[in-house]
Amino acid sequence: MKKLLSVLLVALLVAGLMTSALAGTADGKKIALVGKSAGNAFFEIAAAAFKEAGEAEGATIDVVYPEEATADAQIKVLDNLISQQPDAICISANDFNALQAKLEEAMEAGIKVSSFDSAPNPASRQVFVNQAGTVAVGQALIDAVYDLAGGEGQWAILSATSQASNQNAWIAAMEEIAKDEKYAKLELVPIAYGDDEPQKSTDQTQALLDNYPDLKVICAPTTVGIMAAAKLVQDTEGCNVKITGLGLPSEMLEYTGEGKSCPYFYLWDMQLLGKLSAYATIALINGDITGAEGETFTVEGLGDFSITKADDGGTEIVQGLPLQFNQDNIEEMAKLY
Repeated sequence: MKKLLSVLLVALLVAGLMTSALAGTADGKKIALVGKSAGNAFFEIAAAAFKEAGEAEGATIDVVYPEEATADAQIKVLDNLISQQPDAICISANDFNALQAKLEEAMEAGIKVSSFDSAPNPASRQVFVNQAGTVAVGQALIDAVYDLAGGEGQWAILSATSQASNQNAWIAAMEEIAKDEKYAKLELVPIAYGDDEPQKSTDQTQALLDNYPDLKVICAPTTVGIMAAAKLVQDTEGCNVKITGLGLPSEMLEYTGEGKSCPYFYLWDMQLLGKLSAYATIALINGDITGAEGETFTVEGLGDFSITKADDGGTEIVQGLPLQFNQDNIEEMAKLY
């Protein structure tokens, strides 16, 4: 626990150095940060860090939320933003392909396009800041399912939207890894989608419990979904289903640990994700990078970052590995996130 906490605190300290070390490199620049939907605590933490880092460098940061977590709603936001001609748009995409025409329009208008958390397709972006490698997340989650299920039995996935590129990539990685003989006795039931809405996620969890009485584990790779599932299961008398996935420690404190619905779960440093995304976007604006594979850019106080090939054929900057939160560290982590 002390080692994990130390690593995270060092990352936060370094992220703080990043904010002060590069002041002035984006004076007068305008950046629009587009979220999936309002009220997502994960995005709000990352967005606050993005805004802090960008403003420290002289940029004006406009954080914009669509009316709902759909591609159509994000397209309306993008249409309005393009008319305002910001220097860059950074987006967490609700759909992998549906935003392409509008994001291509933005780039043709001279607006730089970056993304983080959830990427649009490679034609729709110049670079993607990935919070953790897709395979690394998939491996952590499928191993958690295997552990909590005792190596066999039915398990379910409660995702966000069916079009969310990050969710789909992690799910695909889990399914591919699960083809290994080690996981042969695990049975995945049809995937449920809560659309990153608390009530719908709760309803979908209840449907899984009702439809699959032998279900052992629900894996929710979404902060909204995991909290909704953990609460419902913990409040349901006699329910022995275990929950894991990706969540915020502050939201999962009540449900995490021995004897609770979620023995452990994963996430990453959301503040560092926001800050790194801001610096990558500013590097695009300034021409320090174009988003091509093999390019690097330097953040004083942190070091060099490399742009590598992403699993979807585009490029990405990978922040790091997923972190596990459990009964030994949840209270300390909840103070941070």
